[in-house]
Amino acid sequence: MVKWKRLKQLSKYAGIQYIYSLNINAMKKFIVLSLVLLATAAQSQKQYTLSGDVSKVKETVTKVYLSYYFNGVSTQDSAVVTEGKFVFKGMVAEPILGNLRAAYKVDTSVKTKRMVSYKKDVTPIYLENSAIQLSSIDSFANATIKGSKSHLEYNKLKAFTKPVSDKMEALNTTYSELYKKKDEAGMKKLDADYENLDAEMKAKQKEYVLSNLNSPIVMYAFGNFAGYSINADEVEPLFLKIPLAVRSSMKGKEMAGKIEIAKKTGIGKPAIQFTQNDTAGIPVTLASFKGKYVLVDFWASWCGPCRQENPNVVAAFNKYSPKGFTVLGVSLDQPTGKEKWMEAIHKDNLTWTQVSDLKYWKNEVAVMYGVNAIPQNYLIDAQGIIIGKDLRGDALNAKLAELFK
Repeated sequence: MVKWKRLKQLSKYAGIQYIYSLNINAMKKFIVLSLVLLATAAQSQKQYTLSGDVSKVKETVTKVYLSYYFNGVSTQDSAVVTEGKFVFKGMVAEPILGNLRAAYKVDTSVKTKRMVSYKKDVTPIYLENSAIQLSSIDSFANATIKGSKSHLEYNKLKAFTKPVSDKMEALNTTYSELYKKKDEAGMKKLDADYENLDAEMKAKQKEYVLSNLNSPIVMYAFGNFAGYSINADEVEPLFLKIPLAVRSSMKGKEMAGKIEIAKKTGIGKPAIQFTQNDTAGIPVTLASFKGKYVLVDFWASWCGPCRQENPNVVAAFNKYSPKGFTVLGVSLDQPTGKEKWMEAIHKDNLTWTQVSDLKYWKNEVAVMYGVNAIPQNYLIDAQGIIIGKDLRGDALNAKLAELFK
C-alpha cells in the first residue's frame, strides 16, 4: 500500500494520470516512464530560450551573436534572423551577464565597411534558465528584455548607478577629444577626475550590495566594487556579509579565490616565486633577481594601454637601473603570438628580461598573481617583499625616486 501511494504521488508530480494495473510488469513500466518524465521536466527547467523580435529595427538585422564568459570558459553562439525573428537555446549553471551583437544586411552601394557601434549594435543581457523575450522598436542596443529576473535586477543596478555613469561617459568624451589633439597635459589633468568618479562608482556598487544581499546579480555588483586589482582588507568584510548560499555559487567561489590570491599578493607580503621561459626558451626565476628592486610587469603586445605605458617604464628603467632597479616583463600573448611579442619588445625598446608561456589569460604567473586586467605590475624589494602595486606613469617615478634618494 505504501508503494502504491508513492507511485500515485509520483504520477501527479509528472503531470500524468494513469489507470493502474496490478500487473507487476505494468507497474515496472510505469516507474520507468515516470522517472523519464521527471528527468525530462527537470532538464527543461535547466535551459533558457531567448526569443528575439528585431523586425522593427531601422536597419535589417540578418544575424545575432551571443557571447558570455563564465568559469574560465568563453561561449560564443549565433542565430540567423528569419522574418525579423531569432531564437537561442542553451543552459547556464547560474545567471550570467552576456552580450548580444547584431549583424546587418550589407549595403553594396557603400564602399566603406560599417564599424560595430556599441551604442547601436550591442546590448547586454543577463541570461538565466527561463523563457526570455527581446524586442526593439528602433536600434538593437535599445532592446527591451523580459522574462529574466536577473536582467530586471541588472536594469535596476544600471538605473541606480546612472548618475555616475553619465559623468564618466562625459569625461570619456572629453578625454577622447584631447587624445585626438594629442594634448598630453590636458589628458593628465583628468586623472584626478577619473579617480574621484571611480571612488564614487565603488561607493554606489557597495551600497547596492548591502541593500540587495540576496539579489541574483549581487556577485556582479560586488565584482564591480572589488575591481580588477583587489584590496583584500577592503573587500573581504563586505564579501562576508553576503549570504553563504550566494558565496557558495560558482561566481561566489571564484571571487573567494580572487580574495585569497589578493591576500597573498598584498603589499608587505613575500612575492610568489615562479619560473618561466624567456624569449630564447631559457628558464628564468624570480629568485634570480634577489638583491635588486624588480618591477614584475604584466603586459601583452596586443594590449593598447600596455604599449602606451611602455615609454614610462623604459624611462624609469633607464634612469634607475644603474642604482639597482630592473624590470621583469611577463607577457600574456597568445599561443600564436610569439612573433608579435618579439616585434613589440623590439619596437618599444624593452631591453630588460621578458618571459611568457604564451597562454594568454591563462599565463601561469598571471594566474598565480590574480591578474585579471593589464597593464598591471608589482614592485618587489631586494629582499623579495612586495612594496608596490599598479604603479604607472608618475606614480612609478615617484615611488622609485623615494627609494633611490
